Amino acid sequence: MSNLRDSVERWLVQDGYSITETKTEDNFKIIIKNIDAFSNNLEIFEPKQQAGVLVIGVKIPLKGKQMIRYRQLNQKEKENFEEKMTDFCSSIQAINKFFDEDGMKKVGVYIVLDKKEQLNQPTFIATLPKIIEVSEKTAQFLYKSF
Repeated sequence: MSNLRDSVERWLVQDGYSITETKTEDNFKIIIKNIDAFSNNLEIFEPKQQAGVLVIGVKIPLKGKQMIRYRQLNQKEKENFEEKMTDFCSSIQAINKFFDEDGMKKVGVYIVLDKKEQLNQPTFIATLPKIIEVSEKTAQFLYKSF
């Protein structure tokens, strides 16, 4: 599947997206800037340990006051917050992961294409509006509930 990156780039360019490739420990990572209503970036990558798997997602940062509030939580409250976010993401069929990057807490939401029959242009292009919708729902949930 070494041509997965080439296929993804071609599909994105054909669909009119402006892409940036970034250095990563993954096999490849492509970024599309300001993809959703909250100006978050879309990440598309093939994990190093999972050749032939395409992960499409958005990292949603906690905003200023949320970050302050998060830092004030004790360990149990942080675990409860993360559990609440994970439950929400599961309810909208997204996989999530928490990150501490650039001094911020971020919630990553992802759709994974891991079956050979999913790794084609129609499925991939159909996934893009889904992940944008998922990221916007997650951001709204995050901003309303925390």
